[in-house]
Amino acid sequence: MNGHIQEFAKRLKLSWIREHYHEIEATTNEDYLLRLFEKEIEQREERKTNLLLTQATLPKVKGTPFDWKDIILTQGLSKEDLLNGTFMEQQENLIFYGGVGTGKTYLASLIGLNAIQKFGKSIKFYTAASLVNRLLDANEKGTLNKLFKQIEKLDLLILDELGYIPLHKQGAELLFQVISMCYETKSIIITTNLQFGQWNHVFGDPILTEAVIDRLIHHSHLIVFNGDSHRYKESIIKN
Repeated sequence: MNGHIQEFAKRLKLSWIREHYHEIEATTNEDYLLRLFEKEIEQREERKTNLLLTQATLPKVKGTPFDWKDIILTQGLSKEDLLNGTFMEQQENLIFYGGVGTGKTYLASLIGLNAIQKFGKSIKFYTAASLVNRLLDANEKGTLNKLFKQIEKLDLLILDELGYIPLHKQGAELLFQVISMCYETKSIIITTNLQFGQWNHVFGDPILTEAVIDRLIHHSHLIVFNGDSHRYKESIIKN
């Protein structure tokens, strides 16, 4: 009998029930079934969350509360909108602008973490340099379309440290393709230490720079970080 239960549970892909069905105590058949299904769903949700967290490659953040006092939000945008991912419902973008160490990466990571744990969203975190390197490598190996399809499936792309390193021409063009692909289909969070007028130093071409900015700011919120440098440095553990 036990073997049959395990076999049927395996065929139905009920992995928790297959291993633990005998541990449930209940006074009625209905209550027993209810508890079985609850546990199976809990385990599936936990597996899904863990998979999304692994895929996201977010920096690990400690439980330090975020200090909002030096953050300037655009009108009509609240911190709850950020933490609850409301901007993602409209495929809006967030541009985090401020000096090094003022909490841009920290807040972007918190938003990504909340989106995964609370809402089951698909997130991916890259530094701008690492994404460009991935794009160049994929282009050389002929797997660029595969990488594009992975990005297309995301709800949120986090692009960290745009502006720290100038991009070569091909890298800049590939990054523009990604931004164009995300335009009005998903949200992007960009963290940068450069004002828009300085982005030409990154992309190297005025026309390309203008096209990038045009797509990003059409549906975006600018969040300015005015805090002291390095405040959050110790709160972020780089992988």
